[in-house]
Amino acid sequence: MSKHLRGVKPALGRDAEALTKAPPAPAYLSAHAKAEWRRVLPLLVARGVITKADLTGVEAYCVAAGAARQIGEAMTLAGGLPDLRMGGLQIRYMQTARQFAAEYGLTPTSRARMGAGADADDDTSPNPLAI
Repeated sequence: MSKHLRGVKPALGRDAEALTKAPPAPAYLSAHAKAEWRRVLPLLVARGVITKADLTGVEAYCVAAGAARQIGEAMTLAGGLPDLRMGGLQIRYMQTARQFAAEYGLTPTSRARMGAGADADDDTSPNPLAI
């Protein structure tokens, strides 16, 4: 089986049409989703991986992350008792947010794949275990 059939995502790199400035958060987003937008969009713009066409996916990520946080707060205000329906909904929002985060290089694994998390502990001495 070739590596292209194994679900290996291509390496992310700087896009030729990348945004140079983070646009403001859409007005319809909740407070938590807007906070997430303000947190992640400047990082993505600085890396040069977000274009105008990608903003819908970033919006969806922010909506999912904001909804998961809002549900968590609602369950905490309700006394912290487990509500299986709300807990299940929160889990689904968290899974969706994690999947979007991986798409845009917001997880440690996806940052390593795109080379954004360069290791500061580069040892220039030869490896004694290398053959």
